[in-house]
Amino acid sequence: MTESPLAVVVLAAGEGTRMKSASAKVLHGFAGRSLLGHVLAAAAALGATHTLVVVGHSRDEVTAHLGDIAPQARAVVQEQQHGTGHAVGVALDELPADAVGTVVVLPGDSPLLTPETLAAVVAAHADSGAAATLLTSVVDDPTGYGRVIRSADGTVARVVEEKDATAAERAVAEVSSLVYAFDHAALRDAVGRLTTDNAQGEQYLPDAVAILVGDGRAVGAVAADQTETAGVNDRVQLAAAHRAYNDRLLLHHMRAGVTVVDPVTTWLDADVVLEPDVTLLPSVDLHGATRVAAGATIGPQVSLTDTTVGARARLDRTVATRAVIGADVTVGPFAYLRPGTLLADDVHIGTYVEVKNSDIGTATKVPHLSYVGDASIGAHTNIGAATVFVNYDGVAKHRSVIGDHARTGADNMFVAPVSVGDGAYTAAGAVITEDVPPGALGRSSARQQNMAGWVARRRPGTAAAKAAEAVEAAETSEDQA
Repeated sequence: MTESPLAVVVLAAGEGTRMKSASAKVLHGFAGRSLLGHVLAAAAALGATHTLVVVGHSRDEVTAHLGDIAPQARAVVQEQQHGTGHAVGVALDELPADAVGTVVVLPGDSPLLTPETLAAVVAAHADSGAAATLLTSVVDDPTGYGRVIRSADGTVARVVEEKDATAAERAVAEVSSLVYAFDHAALRDAVGRLTTDNAQGEQYLPDAVAILVGDGRAVGAVAADQTETAGVNDRVQLAAAHRAYNDRLLLHHMRAGVTVVDPVTTWLDADVVLEPDVTLLPSVDLHGATRVAAGATIGPQVSLTDTTVGARARLDRTVATRAVIGADVTVGPFAYLRPGTLLADDVHIGTYVEVKNSDIGTATKVPHLSYVGDASIGAHTNIGAATVFVNYDGVAKHRSVIGDHARTGADNMFVAPVSVGDGAYTAAGAVITEDVPPGALGRSSARQQNMAGWVARRRPGTAAAKAAEAVEAAETSEDQA
């Protein structure tokens, strides 16, 4: 790495018309980051003393986003988009001439760049003493890219944009990625000499290469895989970049000890943390700051966002957002854990259970068809099937508290605010509107009444009435016999 101070300039002023979007191209993204966010994350390891992001179209939106993801970076406005060279010149105007020795220029729409590759470019630049070092790739289809033209001795001579290239130059497969490391003073001089004598009438940054070579200055190149240098200009390329990035993430985690049963249907965000011996079954999406501890099994058909999962937990067909799940917990199938859910160790959340803003104690079970909202449930408690915590009175939310070792009956309603003490029971069908003391049985249902002959009187001639009549007739025959 270079010893001289370093600045990073990210070009993010373009409109991105091929995205056909109301938002700036660099704000689109995947894996929990925008395109711009991916580029800045890769550049962060360079340790730049100055990071400037050139903005233009949707400048307010991009600047606000920049403040959220990289507050150390500074937005620089390119009022009129006159090309990449002009954009770099705008950034240089905001950079003191003696502030840095090296300026790294990056495109804001190349999300597959890695910290290692950028570091290699900077290191090669420092070691060679070149005026500029560019990142190139040999690609299968160079359409749309600037071609790297080399001299007979193999050194870089110039970069030609496709619209300005001859037929022979367009046949060249080595392309420029718009990733450069420049000597600061050399860049200032070259940018000041850029012209608009080209097909698009713009100042091209790649034209700086020919200017420097013409001055007798050396220009170096570092090669990278074509996948890494690919830019994103439309939704098709966005999807392809997402797939490539996801494949890279999965490969990293699998090599670190994670089992991924079906990589094709498993999607991860960049900041997801997976410990060794985690197993991801098919159709798993892990987003945000989700963390999964060793030995946990996730899937199939699980989506987690900003959720922490403890060791050896098992989640099946579950959606969870901002939840904390303890060790040895089982969840699902078909469970929904909403923000504020806190499950202690050994908890069981069963089929068709929704939990919101609730903490559930060690080894407690909520097995079937229940809604637990705004509740605190103790340890070793069993919540009966079809239980509803009635937490909203039409104006405000209220909280229910269930103690340790409690047993609630099936089809209960707890009308908050209400509490059930340690060791208490509630009867099936109870609507609990008052506190139940420890060790007590809470019940509210009236005694059952059977109204004989009701169906025959109120539903005569129906199948039900005929079935009842048949039973009565059979019983009468038996009595007469």
